Amino acid sequence: MSDYIQVVTTFAGRDAAEAAAADLVDRKLAACAQVAGPIMSVYRWNGETERTEEYSLTIKTRRDRFAAVEAALLELTSYETPEILALPVVVGHENYLRWIDANVG
Repeated sequence: MSDYIQVVTTFAGRDAAEAAAADLVDRKLAACAQVAGPIMSVYRWNGETERTEEYSLTIKTRRDRFAAVEAALLELTSYETPEILALPVVVGHENYLRWIDANVG
């Protein structure tokens, strides 16, 4: 199993997503965090179809840091049930993976 993951989450606004990205990098929970958006999310909530403009945050880190990343995101989000998904890195450029190791505490 891969030692590296990308964690995907969303935020209601760009400022919140950028603040979370900076916080995760500053705390050495992520080597890099990318903010993308706005995106349009369509989902079911409380029996209704909802549409919400959001900002996506992709976090590059190691698998052993997931619990700490998840805890930080739960502190930083305004969502009741936030998307927090860890996707394994199947293969990666060796120098990039070493860079992740050097920048995640």
